[in-house]
Amino acid sequence: MGAVDTLQELMRRIGLEQAEISERGRLLEWRQDDAQRLNENAARMAGAQAAFIERLYRHLDDFPAPAALLGDTGTGTVHRLKQRQLEYYQRLWQGPYDRDYLDNRLRIGLIHHINGVELKWYLAAYRLYLEQMLAPLCGQGADAQLFSSLLKAVFFDMTLAIDTYSAAQRKALEDSEARFARALRGAHDGIWDWHPGADTLYVSERWAEMIGLERRNLGQTSDAWFSRVHPDDLSGLHQAINAHLHGESHWIHHEYRIRCRNGDWLWVLSRGVAEAERDGQLRITGSQSDISRRKAVEHQLHHAARHDPLTGLANRLRLDELLLHTQRQLHETGNGQAAVLFIDLDRFKLINDSFGHLFGDGVLVEVGRRLAQCLRADDHLFRFGGDEFVVLLADPGSAGRAEQVAQRILGHLHQPMRVDDRTLVVNASIGIATLQASADLNDALQAADLALHQAKQAGKAQFAHYSAGLQASAQRQLELESALGQALARGEFVLHYQPIHRLDAHDPPMVGVEALLRWRHDGRLVPPLEFIPSLEESGEIVQVGDWVLREACRQTRAWQLAGHRHLYCSVNLSRRQLQQDDFVARVVAILDDTGLAAASLVLEITETHLMQDSNATLGALRGLAALGVRLALDDFGTGYSSLGYLKRFPLHMLKIDKSFIAGLPGDAELEVISRAIIGLGHSLGLEVVAEGVEHPRHLEFLRAEGCPLAQGYGFSPPCPAAMLERLLQDGAASPPLPAPHPAALGASAATG
Repeated sequence: MGAVDTLQELMRRIGLEQAEISERGRLLEWRQDDAQRLNENAARMAGAQAAFIERLYRHLDDFPAPAALLGDTGTGTVHRLKQRQLEYYQRLWQGPYDRDYLDNRLRIGLIHHINGVELKWYLAAYRLYLEQMLAPLCGQGADAQLFSSLLKAVFFDMTLAIDTYSAAQRKALEDSEARFARALRGAHDGIWDWHPGADTLYVSERWAEMIGLERRNLGQTSDAWFSRVHPDDLSGLHQAINAHLHGESHWIHHEYRIRCRNGDWLWVLSRGVAEAERDGQLRITGSQSDISRRKAVEHQLHHAARHDPLTGLANRLRLDELLLHTQRQLHETGNGQAAVLFIDLDRFKLINDSFGHLFGDGVLVEVGRRLAQCLRADDHLFRFGGDEFVVLLADPGSAGRAEQVAQRILGHLHQPMRVDDRTLVVNASIGIATLQASADLNDALQAADLALHQAKQAGKAQFAHYSAGLQASAQRQLELESALGQALARGEFVLHYQPIHRLDAHDPPMVGVEALLRWRHDGRLVPPLEFIPSLEESGEIVQVGDWVLREACRQTRAWQLAGHRHLYCSVNLSRRQLQQDDFVARVVAILDDTGLAAASLVLEITETHLMQDSNATLGALRGLAALGVRLALDDFGTGYSSLGYLKRFPLHMLKIDKSFIAGLPGDAELEVISRAIIGLGHSLGLEVVAEGVEHPRHLEFLRAEGCPLAQGYGFSPPCPAAMLERLLQDGAASPPLPAPHPAALGASAATG
């Protein structure tokens, strides 16, 4: 029964109809002017009432019972209790004294009773309240009348509280008696008595009623019982009885199904104890309870525990069970195979972020339906969690069937999907692990997951097979990422610098350097593509990026002080760095600490950075530009190449990606693109830097088109600071470009 129903029941028991309420008012001589006097003086009593609340809680703290109750609630809860109690007493003055007032008083009394607050504490609070109110109300005349009115209201509440307690106690007693009566009725099980030696069986009328029969229509031997037990449960029942008869258990306690008159099966629980009679023969006496409802609930819970509530598909727990079952079958037969397909939707987070999680749930339901359409009746489909699904092909039949199923899934999912009046296309990546009878299926999911990761890396919307090489690669990657987390503290990061040359002279002078992060681990330089993405994903790129910026500024300032005062340094920025609220302030601090002028620092960003969180990015870039730091758009032309970026963001440089330079001259399309970028830079007043310059013909083309700056392996590969310092000491100019050695071209592709 809910709180509202309980309150209504108490009011009925008290008999608080309108007539009774009116009679109580007349008994207390309550009139309208009493309410008016209380209302008019409510405001001036506010301070006294607040003081009373504090005194009440200090007073209760002297007694173990209320002190323990209040001490368990916590400071925040005590504060709320005080506020509610203050409101309770304030309403004595403020009213209105209507039906809601009555319900409120009864409800509070009921809550006190439920929480175990004894009546003596309830009344003691009223007593203390009246004592506290006496001081501000002392005197004669109008104040005396006012206090009289207050007494009437207070004692009206007292009668309500007393009646609430009494009615609640009576109801609790009646409920207890009712529970006892129900327990007796519920214990009305069927009784049976069996003499195994003589094979005589007695069952009560209730026992026979459970299966829809009359006792007289049953035989008097155990066959009347055992012949009706479900064939799958009969041996278990015999084992339970025999175990007890042989002293292996203290009693019989066994659940089974028994056939009813109408042919249905009823779940029952039989309990029994064997005793020896005077002649030494055993007699077993017991009861039979109908447990069909409990079994139905257990079945529902069993189903719910193994199925996803959103899609209705089997879940991960059921997958684990079927994997073990499949493993036993494969080992028993000694041949055959199984296949696991691990399916993950591509960019599903974007769907949730764009349209909300309810819409995303609808997409998952439709995906589950489409996946089921791609499978045979003996295949199994599971929702693994989130936007991940698993298919178990217990008998693929051939090695190619797993691929056929994967291809069918990709095709079905790629069809336009209509969800909540929106049309969208969903793609997925799939990892396939095929396991033989000798394989350990406990590793099936891990293997399929590794293959799924391979499919994601290969471009998504495709499937990939597991191989032993993937396992070794994943292990190496895990070890590498573990070491990467300690690289900064261990001083394993180093900077290499690639010269940037100005092309407006016969011997292009070095005017700047690009600082490139390198990781020296276990005696080798780890390629950036192997560790930069991990730094980005973990967020450690922020701390490492600060180190790069500080070290590059420090080294550049040292070269300037050594005589190369016009040298500038270019540093690549991470998206995560730009998202830091205090990034501009950190750049200021680094420039101050290293002594490098802001104009000597170029920060490189990509178009991807500008697309993501552009408002925050714009604010950070404007702050940097205001300092005098120059900003370069890296790899321009490889992304969206939006001219809007060049107008909206405070850029100073464009960098032509080396993929355009590599085919110059000779590739007409690349010539047009490169020429357009250079011309665009001139038109917008931006300096243009060409990357990947490796041949004299590259240099000739760039000079002819008026490109002012260039870098690449034709000048120098990225090198440690000490090696670059020797280049600076040899002179600011570089000799004409030789044809690069093939080994240098390979290094450029790996580390540029």
